[in-house]
Amino acid sequence: MAKSKVAILRTQPSTVLRDYHSVMNLAGYQDVVAKDADTALKVNISWHFFFPASSTTPWQLEGVIRAMKQDGYSPDLIHACHNRTVVIDAHLGERENKQVNVVEAHGLRNIHIYETEEWINIRDAVGDLTKKFTCLNEVYPNGFMIPKRFIGENIVHLPTVKTHVFTTTTGAMKNAFGGLLNERRHWTHPVIHETLVDLLMIQKKIHRGVFAVMDGTFAGDGPGPRCMMPYVKDVLLASADQVAIDAVAAKLMGFDPMSIKFIRMAHELGLGCGDPREIEIVGDQSAAAENWHFVGPFKKMTFASRMQHKIYWGPMKKPIEWSLKTVLAPWAYIASVVYHDSFWYPLNARRMMKSVLQSPWGRLFRNWETVTPDANGFPQVGTEAPELQRTGLRALTRSLGILGTCIRQAPEFAQRRRRQAGAPR
Repeated sequence: MAKSKVAILRTQPSTVLRDYHSVMNLAGYQDVVAKDADTALKVNISWHFFFPASSTTPWQLEGVIRAMKQDGYSPDLIHACHNRTVVIDAHLGERENKQVNVVEAHGLRNIHIYETEEWINIRDAVGDLTKKFTCLNEVYPNGFMIPKRFIGENIVHLPTVKTHVFTTTTGAMKNAFGGLLNERRHWTHPVIHETLVDLLMIQKKIHRGVFAVMDGTFAGDGPGPRCMMPYVKDVLLASADQVAIDAVAAKLMGFDPMSIKFIRMAHELGLGCGDPREIEIVGDQSAAAENWHFVGPFKKMTFASRMQHKIYWGPMKKPIEWSLKTVLAPWAYIASVVYHDSFWYPLNARRMMKSVLQSPWGRLFRNWETVTPDANGFPQVGTEAPELQRTGLRALTRSLGILGTCIRQAPEFAQRRRRQAGAPR
């Protein structure tokens, strides 16, 4: 069996578009992503507000689209793909993170799978594969729904390099979480590692090709995927092996990949390679050898992340977790929005981002709408650092609207409205 391959390159704004094209081809994406099938670019929005390292960057999306078009992929068969969560407003997020700018500039379809797509029960989609699931049959005894359009599509995941308070790190494997599970994803949090393994099984079954392109121009440490300390790291990664790319990213951050449960489980089940000693690194070997010595998500946890751990794995599990499977569940969504959007971001975002926003990447983001790329990247990124519009009182005010959206879209309330209207569940 051929060795799993992960490509890594150093980059800078002036060469980032060329580097994305190179890193994808070094990882052999054209051997995996079929040109005659629809391709979903699975955008990551971990926060609707802009926060470095939290969500897919505009240059990441731009670089991948340009690379595919240059290599003969039809734009008519490429689309951006967004999921929704009850605590993240995907429409706000794609604007605040300037992703929709890129999609519209290239004239691609922009699909929000919770709004326009037909969903199919997992048992109808993958058949006997469900018998191999490690946890999802217990979490969802009646099965769960996945987007029908995913069956036979390529998927290219667009994660960033960052930590996560549930899974230590998050990347390619976790990026499937929002798209493949229905809105009761929080039911899987107590078995999140096992869930990611089951989702990778599903992806391998339903997708024509699976590939990941990870942006490490910014990288996030601490209680991610939101309340992090961002750093400028200037690297790009790509791989057809979702386990291997997550393992290499974890190693860069300073963690032992095989000590992270979802990576180790996927490795042991033969779903990919999680042992860095068995992964072929192509591209910049010195970049791959770096150790950023991140402290990880558990040493300086926020109040919200501490409470989540107590609920899902600690002493509050029995008295509180049951409520998350009843009509009472929206209390958790509301608490998350109030803490993160109404409190943490207005109070902390400007201070946490200040240093990295002065970097060339910060200036590129600030001036994205006006900079002009050449064939290689962005030779000029402007001199102005971003002026954040969503901090302080402005962020607090906007969070109230997000709270209203959260309540309206809560699946428990939506199900109740369908019952009252006599519609099928």
